[in-house]
Amino acid sequence: MSSRIEDYALIGDCQTSALVSRDGSVDWLCWPRFDSDACFAALLGNADNGRWSIAPAADNVKTTRRYRDGTLILETEFSTADATATVVDFMPLRDSASDLCRIVYGRRGRMPMRMELTLRFNYGATVPWVSRLPDRSLRAIAGPDMTVLRTTAHLSSADLKTVADFSVSAGESVPFVLTYAPSHLDVPRAIDAEAALHATEKFWRDWSDHGKSSGKWSQAVQRSLITLKALTYEPTGGLVAAPTTSLPERIGGVRNWDYRYCWLRDATLTLLALMNANCFDEAAAWRRWLQRAVAGSPEQMQIMYGLAGERRLEEWTVPWLSGYENSKPVRIGNAAASQLQLDVYGEVMDALHQARKGGLDSDPVTWAIQRKMLDHLTEVWSQPDQGIWEVRDGPRQFTYSKVMAWVAVDRAIKSIESFGLKGPLQEWRALRRLIHDDVCNHAYDAELRSFVQSYGSKELDASLLLIPLTGFLPHHDARVRGTVAAIERELTVDGFVKRYHTARTPDGLPEGEGVFLACSFWLVDNLVLQGRMDEATKLFEKLLALRNDVGLLAEEYDVVAKRFTGNFPQAFTHVGLVNSAFNLSRHAKPVKQRAHNESAGAPDTDEAKV
Repeated sequence: MSSRIEDYALIGDCQTSALVSRDGSVDWLCWPRFDSDACFAALLGNADNGRWSIAPAADNVKTTRRYRDGTLILETEFSTADATATVVDFMPLRDSASDLCRIVYGRRGRMPMRMELTLRFNYGATVPWVSRLPDRSLRAIAGPDMTVLRTTAHLSSADLKTVADFSVSAGESVPFVLTYAPSHLDVPRAIDAEAALHATEKFWRDWSDHGKSSGKWSQAVQRSLITLKALTYEPTGGLVAAPTTSLPERIGGVRNWDYRYCWLRDATLTLLALMNANCFDEAAAWRRWLQRAVAGSPEQMQIMYGLAGERRLEEWTVPWLSGYENSKPVRIGNAAASQLQLDVYGEVMDALHQARKGGLDSDPVTWAIQRKMLDHLTEVWSQPDQGIWEVRDGPRQFTYSKVMAWVAVDRAIKSIESFGLKGPLQEWRALRRLIHDDVCNHAYDAELRSFVQSYGSKELDASLLLIPLTGFLPHHDARVRGTVAAIERELTVDGFVKRYHTARTPDGLPEGEGVFLACSFWLVDNLVLQGRMDEATKLFEKLLALRNDVGLLAEEYDVVAKRFTGNFPQAFTHVGLVNSAFNLSRHAKPVKQRAHNESAGAPDTDEAKV
């Protein structure tokens, strides 16, 4: 049985990552990149699907763990009455191959240890051929994949596993290095684990030192930024939504999606989080990835792409994996990539506008692509779509999609007004007004005193919290205040925000999921805009309290079972944490960067005028 989701920590090399459980087991790892076939898939089945455990061969073991400050190096300490040992886990930044390093250090007494490695490829289905090399290392090959395990411990085999029984005394260390390379290449060279550890620590500390603090929440912000950096695919600048697939939104349920891709929807808030934290290299790389991904015919623009901008993300299920705690099916790929979701046009236009405002260099080709996008949006903005939650039971006129269509036109207008770019200004101003009026006339329910999920419905939706955050209407507009109040009243559990009424799901799937943590951070930001700073701070600190012992958050949280649900760690959740921390602690607030209306696209309406 897998550990609880919150019992995992993340390590990575900015191209792929691994999840390490509290008991010292690596249960999930995709090589050579985030979306590749998993070498370790015990997270989604049993240990025979691939797992690497290093733990004491003793009883009554106390376990503690932490990240080294400012790094992605994990230290897990095991203690008994007689001995203490520490396992240090990390992935060095790439050389010619990819390495997962685990060094066991003796701290006190003499600790008996056991290492068990179950290597599988193809999501746990393929047993590799293992052979011993002249240097006593073990090589495993299956099809295109090869791994090599090097250690000073004595290795043996049993039941299609590689095992090592050893002891470590105070002052001693035993390294284990597992290296991946394509099987058609030569065996990758050995690395010095200690030297790699020092280089990895220096990299992360140097990177962390560039970030800006956020007052009393600086440590939480730094950990979130390190997590976002770890989820960046360094060769292209793409940022994966999460390094996992099929961790369920409800334990035992079917809401199990593959998040190892890059969503356009995350673009603006991610860009602002990175720029405001002084991570301009990562912001620029993300912007360049975005430009390349959306290049081409606007009508073919997708809501998500692969790490290098790949468009073919066909979804299939893995019948031989039982899923996390029997949550089936396990899905690879994501069929939502082919959906029409109009909000992504607004995200792209806003992100590129914010990049210009932030001083990131642009080029004429980018604006030409944006103009083509607006030409296409002019034709399709009034169509129904699948919306922000990627429903699979048919399109409808989702309010948030229309709001973001307005954002797309608004940011194009602001780009002309602020940067002297060329475009049909009067035509776009008329379109902006048309979309704004359409939303206000069809998406607001006077009886509920709230905007609703889709035109003509009576349902609330947490995405409506983004109406003031995007600048569609000011926070003090009576319709906005009524919407926020309705969501607080109807869609919160213990203060945390649900996406919608789970008993009346809009996606055609069985009900049941946790509160959505990114949406909860959106509520924090709304409270900030309304000047309710004490309430905003209280909710923010409640959200911080949900983090696991090493500062990570998942997509969702089950308030009854008090468990993480959904894929983990979730980039968009940590983006929300960073932006909310800055909104609470800085005069220049990210929410005002995005919500401020420099022009007359949205009426500055207050309660007296409604």
